[in-house]
Amino acid sequence: MTRLATTMMPRKSIGTQSRRPRPVRRHAIRLSLFLLALALPTDARASLLSPETEDKLATFLALFVIFVVPAVLIALFWMVHILPERIAHKRHHPQFEAIRTLCLLSLVFGGLLWPLAWLWAYSKPVMYKMAYGTDKHPDSIGDGSDLPDEQATKVTTLRQRIARLEARVPSKELEVLRADLDALEARFAPYEAR
Repeated sequence: MTRLATTMMPRKSIGTQSRRPRPVRRHAIRLSLFLLALALPTDARASLLSPETEDKLATFLALFVIFVVPAVLIALFWMVHILPERIAHKRHHPQFEAIRTLCLLSLVFGGLLWPLAWLWAYSKPVMYKMAYGTDKHPDSIGDGSDLPDEQATKVTTLRQRIARLEARVPSKELEVLRADLDALEARFAPYEAR
């Protein structure tokens, strides 16, 4: 045999083994065990709980879904719709009351006006500042409790300076000044009420 003859002969691939058929006996045993398991009567339950416990759990879930879930959803809806009002209050927006009204109207109209209230709360009131000279709400000028830390310290130091000045001035002069101030306030009170 020459080289040509050896190349013509089929070769067995290295590493492959011939597969033997599985014994029929193993399949028969599995099949018989499966049929035996199907033939035996057993309790068929869909749950691990007893029927009474399932009824109690279903009643609890139904009451929870009927009463608690809507209350929570209404509270969340309310909290989201008053966010522009809170933002306007925090930023001392001069049109705070109007933004509050728009938030309430948004609740009535199903949230359609809410984006407008949100934008309005973040806007800078340029025309208001031109008309009134400030872009802050009139109630924001108070005791300084709602001011940032730096401004609150300034208010505190100013009050301390006033207290020191009052300590230097004789009390009789202060009483005279306060009496004059009260008389002026009483005189101009009817004009302020208009």
